[in-house]
Amino acid sequence: MDTNTATPDLVRHPRHVERVLAGTPTSDGAGVKLTRVLTQPLQRRLDPFLMLDAFGTDNPDDYIAGFPDHPHRGFETVTYMIAGRLRHRDSAGHEGLLENGGVQWMTAGRGLVHSELPEQQEGRMEGFQLWLNLPSDQKLCEPGYRDIASGQIPELQTAEGVRVRVIAGASHGVAGAVQRERTEPLYLDLHLPAGAAFEQALPAAHNAFIYVYRGALDVADTPVAVQRMALLRNDAGSDGVRMRAGAEGARALLIAGQPLNEPIAQYGPFVMNSNEQIFQAVEDFRAGRFV
Repeated sequence: MDTNTATPDLVRHPRHVERVLAGTPTSDGAGVKLTRVLTQPLQRRLDPFLMLDAFGTDNPDDYIAGFPDHPHRGFETVTYMIAGRLRHRDSAGHEGLLENGGVQWMTAGRGLVHSELPEQQEGRMEGFQLWLNLPSDQKLCEPGYRDIASGQIPELQTAEGVRVRVIAGASHGVAGAVQRERTEPLYLDLHLPAGAAFEQALPAAHNAFIYVYRGALDVADTPVAVQRMALLRNDAGSDGVRMRAGAEGARALLIAGQPLNEPIAQYGPFVMNSNEQIFQAVEDFRAGRFV
């Protein structure tokens, strides 16, 4: 772990909270229960992010069936495991085991079929899956996959004792495990002690949100309770975000990125730029032309 005790990213004009949202309970795969935090109506507002699912349960009946073989095209999936074991296999021959604190970063590109199945019969399963859009000229790129173990995720600790796991982008001079040139995603897992403050520089044009999954936060004087998303305003002249944990501390995801400002056409697991491209994706999948 890198320890940062220097002056944190200086935020002179922090963003405010546009609104606080609760996710939508749903199920996916073969009946896995989850909460859809970033829903389809928010895709344009939070471009380049398409979806965020949060799952967390001690009941094996809620997760044991997992996510059997299913296709994707046109975007990237980022699965972050907080607790549990999930085996990933795909049609390109990639395979990995996602365990506590690890990340599976998959680029579906022109098409993949994959599965994500629990490797446990009991105990807690908890984590997140984020969908990150691909630019139009990269949607049919070669599929790729990266399995990032917990120990490979760079970390830092601020002078106030905030532990920052830098999955993507950079924070306080520490580069994350993944970088993307066009969408410039920032993906931080923040562990804040009781009453601790944290600030992070953000480009004013980047869309950003915070999801609290333990405790509570105050974000620019707006309270954000557990299992709530704070959608941050794109304030003119803003240069970052400030937050402070409540009396029980907090754990939260801070996610931000450069919008693509391109049309979004989605049909289930296919995300393209036009309906014609969606029709082609369905035809290619049915004809067995995915990897």
